[in-house]
Amino acid sequence: MLRCVLACLLGISVLRAGDRPNIVLILADDFGYGDATCYNPQAKVATPQIDRLARQGMRFTDAHSPATVCTPTRYGLLTGQMPFRVPRGGTVFTGAGGPSLLAAGRTTVASLLRQQGYATWAVGKWHLGLTFRDSAGQAIHDGRPEAIRRIDFTRPIEGGPLEHGFERFFGTACCPTTDWLYAFIDGDRIPVPPSMPLDRSGLPRHPYANDCRAGLIASDFPMQSVDQVFLERSRRLIEQHLDEHPEQPFFLYHATQAVHLPSFASSRFQGQSGAGPHGDFLLELDDLVGQLTGLLERRGVLENTLFIFTSDNGPEVDAVVQMRADHGHDGAAPWRGVKRDNWEGGHRIPLLVRWPRAVAAGTETDQLASLTDVLATVAEIVGVPLPAGSGEDSFSLLPVLRGDATAAVRPYVVTQAFRGQQTLAIRRGSWKYLAHEGSGGNNYQQGRLQQYALPELVPGAKEQLYDLASDPGETRNLVHERRETADELRELLRQVQRSGR
Repeated sequence: MLRCVLACLLGISVLRAGDRPNIVLILADDFGYGDATCYNPQAKVATPQIDRLARQGMRFTDAHSPATVCTPTRYGLLTGQMPFRVPRGGTVFTGAGGPSLLAAGRTTVASLLRQQGYATWAVGKWHLGLTFRDSAGQAIHDGRPEAIRRIDFTRPIEGGPLEHGFERFFGTACCPTTDWLYAFIDGDRIPVPPSMPLDRSGLPRHPYANDCRAGLIASDFPMQSVDQVFLERSRRLIEQHLDEHPEQPFFLYHATQAVHLPSFASSRFQGQSGAGPHGDFLLELDDLVGQLTGLLERRGVLENTLFIFTSDNGPEVDAVVQMRADHGHDGAAPWRGVKRDNWEGGHRIPLLVRWPRAVAAGTETDQLASLTDVLATVAEIVGVPLPAGSGEDSFSLLPVLRGDATAAVRPYVVTQAFRGQQTLAIRRGSWKYLAHEGSGGNNYQQGRLQQYALPELVPGAKEQLYDLASDPGETRNLVHERRETADELRELLRQVQRSGR
């Protein structure tokens, strides 16, 4: 009784164990705001399964990744803490790079749910750093091929999902078809180690196939159908669990390869989109969403499943530039910037939530949201307070999902660009302040992005201020015209940094 009273006083909605929803979170890779037709009617690749989620649930129009690249965002999503707060919080791991960005004992979405009786699984791309060791037991924290050759694959891998709340893991250390170590991890081992150099001669050659480093590959690693392997593993976990433990809720974190370059769609999707290899890859991602929702529906558990679809950051440079030129498709639409940039195109992302028990179908919200909010939201759904010292940058979105929010849940949102703590931005209301010059990521002074460079209206300015209500394209830097607003936001950002939450 006391626990229930305390929960009510804390505003926590307590659900009985049997009522707690299954949770499926699909984290797509480099999938932009403009890549889904439910966000961009001019998109050139149909996304019927993703659009179906929007029709059956809630579509967030102002959601953001905590960072504009892979690793930091994944950290923020799982921990509810902004990555700039931790050492190496701007790191992007490759190959055998590590150690884990996650501190031992740090609360994650998975560890919180596991403590509440959930089965917890991670499938797909990890990318948060691991510790491999050589035959002498020395740690290897080096992504390059020569370091991979030194790995003793009989030793357990340290710092992975099994140490951070997940009971089962099947996936890859880093970007599956990019980062030198082309092999599947099952639990804390690589059953079939990479034993030969990657032969790229048999791989597709097109403008979307260039992000594929010449590393070492295992004999069972299919470069052109990695997402199908991930999908099959997630399907198997769900089926087996529902057969053996139908009363136990589960959490599946499924982190895809799609649509990170290189765009290697599986054979069934090649040539099917009408928008080239990258369009085919987008098509495969959409199908994956449909495969998982379809399985849950057939097994009769979809209605009690909180299903989340989102992305780790904006679309990749080559994908945007080439798709605009080849097919008139803009994965960053309607925003300025792409992956790595602190302009909106780098971190404003799709976020779709389907949960019929609480979320009305066909709803839309312009509430500010960050992927760091997943932790607090899940905690409130299962009826537990966040442990002390966890979820420092996490706000519960449950009132938004239920349609009960009468005011802004988030007073502001912070994002970090490619250069980490040196490239932070803060958004409050329609005002966005960037504590740096330029994009914070990509170089627009040369190369393929030069064609998208905008004239600098405030020469020499080391900071930027935009009013997204009147200037959503971030074309007019008002840092001098609205000096008072810029100073307020700069001070607020400093307070956020000092306070640690």
